[in-house]
Amino acid sequence: MQITGIMIYYYFVCKRKLWYFTNNINMEQNSELVEIGKILDETSYTREDKSILIDNTINIDFIKGECILHEIKKTKAIEEAGVWQVKYYMYYLHKRGVKNVTAKIDFPLIKETKEVFLENSDIKILEEVVKNVENIVESDKPPEIINNKVCKKCAYYDLCYI
Repeated sequence: MQITGIMIYYYFVCKRKLWYFTNNINMEQNSELVEIGKILDETSYTREDKSILIDNTINIDFIKGECILHEIKKTKAIEEAGVWQVKYYMYYLHKRGVKNVTAKIDFPLIKETKEVFLENSDIKILEEVVKNVENIVESDKPPEIINNKVCKKCAYYDLCYI
C-alpha cells in the first residue's frame, strides 16, 4: 500500500477523515475552505516549480536550493499535522537514499515559516504511524468521531454529525 503525505496529514488531523478519504468518500470538492487553500497554493510562490510528485506517492509543494522541501499551509490551526506530513516526506526520501533533506512549512497569509527537521526518534514514530494508517485504511468501518474544534470546519462534518 502506498502511503501518501495527505494520508499522514489526515491521520494527525482525524483518523475518521483519513478513513473516508481512503475509501473514496470525498466531500472536499464542496468545501470553501479547501477551495481557498487551493487558490492560496496556486497564487503563492509563483516563481517556483510546484507540485513535485515523487513515485506517484508524495507530492511536495516545491523544493528550493539544496533539498529544502517546502509545504504551503493556509493557517497554523493544524500545524502538528503539517509538521508530520513534511517529516513523512523527508522520511520517504531518506528511505530512498536522499540525505541531508530539510524542510519548511510556509504560511503565506501570516508571512511565517517554520523549519522542520527529521530526528531519529521521528523515524520510529513514523514507522508506527504508517502501520496505523494501513490498519485504518483496511478497516471495514470508520474510527470514532473525535469531537474536536476542527470538526466544525471539516468538509466531512455532515457525515459525522448529521
